[in-house]
Order: sequence, then C-alpha cells, then structure tokens
Amino acid sequence: MEIFINLTILFYTVSATGYVSYLFFQKKSFHKSGYYLLVAGFVCHFAALGYGFIESGHLPVRDLRETLMLTAWAVAGVFLAFQYKFKLRILGIFAAPLTVLIMVVASQLPNDPLQAESLFNSLWLIFHVLSVLIGDAAFALACGVGILYLVQEHSIKTKNRGFFFKRLPSLELLDSTGYTCIIVGFTLLTMGLIGGIVFAKSIWGRFWNWDPKEVWTGITWLVYAVLIQQRLTMGWRGRKAAILSIIGFAILLFTFFGVNFLLQGHHGEFTKF
Repeated sequence: MEIFINLTILFYTVSATGYVSYLFFQKKSFHKSGYYLLVAGFVCHFAALGYGFIESGHLPVRDLRETLMLTAWAVAGVFLAFQYKFKLRILGIFAAPLTVLIMVVASQLPNDPLQAESLFNSLWLIFHVLSVLIGDAAFALACGVGILYLVQEHSIKTKNRGFFFKRLPSLELLDSTGYTCIIVGFTLLTMGLIGGIVFAKSIWGRFWNWDPKEVWTGITWLVYAVLIQQRLTMGWRGRKAAILSIIGFAILLFTFFGVNFLLQGHHGEFTKF
C-alpha cells in the first residue's frame, strides 16, 4: 500500500508543478502534463484506498491519516470532473497544490493499525462519509473559484491588466463554475446528512444527538443554503457569492478539524491521531 501512496504523492506533486508552470508560462503542454499526471495520481490513489479497504474490510476512515487521504482523493476526483465539464484549466493551480498538501500532511501522521469497530462496516456510514467528503471537496473548489473571482474582479476594477487579468477567465465563467460547485457540494452534503441521521438511529437509537459535529455541520449546511436561496430570490452573484463561499469553507474547515480537536463527540474517532 505504501508504494501506491508514495506514487500518488509523486504524481500529485509533479502535477501541481505543471499547473503552476502553466500559470506563469501559459503553455498548453504544462496544463496537459499537469492534468494527465493528476489523473495518474488519482488512479494510484484509488488503488491505495482499494487495497486498504480490502485489507481492513472497511472504509479507510479509522483515524485522521486515513480520513485526510480519502479527502485528498475526493478533491482530486471532483476537480477532474469539473475540469472535464467547464475546461477551467486555471483552477488546477488551487486544486492540485491543495491535494498535495493534504496528502503530505496525511503521510506524516502515525500509521498505526487500529482495530476497527463494527460500525465502520455499515453501508449507511460508508454512504454518509463518502457523500460528505465529496461534498466538502466541491465546497473547497468553490472557495478556490471564489478567490480567483475576487482577484480577477480587483484587476478589472483597478484597470490593472497585468499578470492575473491575462490568465484568469471571465467573471461570468468563474461565477457559474463556483455556483455549480456549491450546488453539487450542497446536494452531496444533504445526502450525507440524511445518511448520517439514518446511521445514528440504527446505532444510538436517535436521529439527532446534538453532537458538536452534528451541530456545526448543520450550521455549515445553513450557510450554503442561505447562499443558494439568496442567489435564487435576491440575485446574489459575483462578489457576494464569492465571499460567502470562502466564509462557508472556513466554517467547514472548523467543522472538520476544530470541532473534533476542541470539543468532545462521537465523530472524534475519525480525526484522532
């Protein structure tokens, strides 16, 4: 399994180098190399996760190391899907380095085999975790698009037709891509919450336990629900949507990491060292 993980990190790292090179030199060859290396890394990553699943007999989310690796795989996969859909090459300068960062951090964490509890074998848990993590990956890309939108908007307002203006796509494309990321993320997060509710009922006998993770996930859901509702009813687009997508992702990061480290709850199992 370690050889697949090392190959994954290698492919992701060289891919990130290709995307950053594309940002500076604007040569399609750099983008193509970055894209295909990311695909190769994604395949190796899938092989590593599959091997871990077969070896342990459950979804690899026993600790923070495994959870981060699964998250990195989700980020890479969602980016490749959106790249295919929108051809937004420049988003790779955010997605590829983020994937590398997550994998490098995960690889430095202890790799001690832990005894998995029977609850890890639940299909509802698998559905819950995968839906939430893939949804989180879509929100991460929405945050990246939001940052690019603000950078491009600033270039236009200040009439600075320099480095970023020439390399970033139109505000309209960035806005529509970010909104699509949020819709996908929100849909998957909703599905994941439903799966989690059903799972909680089967394990603890209650649909809702007021666990800190549940509460903050609910807050995250509400933030993105407000963004979607305001866009549909009040026409929130552009700058407002970009800023809220960044704020929403900051809350999501606190929900993913901060809640488990600072507060006690059932979900601490997934992010313990």
